[in-house]
Amino acid sequence: MSSAPDFAAARQIMVDSQVRVNDVTDHALQSALRAVPRERFCAPDRAFSAYAEVDVPVAGDRTLMQARDVAKLLQALDARPGERALAIAAPYAAAILARMGLSVTAQEADPAVFEVVGAALSDFGVETALAALDAPEGGEWDLIISEGAVGARPDAWIEALRVGGRAAFVERSGPGGKAVLYERGRAGVSRRVLFDSAPTMLAGMTPAPAFVL
Repeated sequence: MSSAPDFAAARQIMVDSQVRVNDVTDHALQSALRAVPRERFCAPDRAFSAYAEVDVPVAGDRTLMQARDVAKLLQALDARPGERALAIAAPYAAAILARMGLSVTAQEADPAVFEVVGAALSDFGVETALAALDAPEGGEWDLIISEGAVGARPDAWIEALRVGGRAAFVERSGPGGKAVLYERGRAGVSRRVLFDSAPTMLAGMTPAPAFVL
């Protein structure tokens, strides 16, 4: 008889072999990564692959971003306890931020995703919102994060930030993409490229092709 997977050990191995070695040095973030059960945020029949270095299916065309990349995005956001965060198509990141002491809302467009991750989000005190991904819930957010890739800068996400707010996600127009950090200041918006990344494209977040005569 095969034994049940030791997910706690797998989380520690993930932090040691995928996260820390990629310059994710924030101790509070590392602690949250060890505490949040990643296997509860993927399709139940794929829990065995939750800690592998792959994009793990959640529901429909949605996948979990690889742990290395989501950890680097989270570190770039410099999350602080008490801040308000909106996690768009980012349920695992939502739970991590909640574990770090933030007030978090997870937004999804597909109710099938919440059928998979809803109980886990509730356990971590994460609020949920069902709405189109290009229409962020509310506004005046300190942080916005997404685990999927977008085809172009989603201006609505940036506009939903308060002054001083930060947004981290991947911009992708082909096989590869760039993780970026936007910060909204009083005088405008700054953009910084963080690292190469190519998570699954988010449905509805790719601009229609333009035809030139």
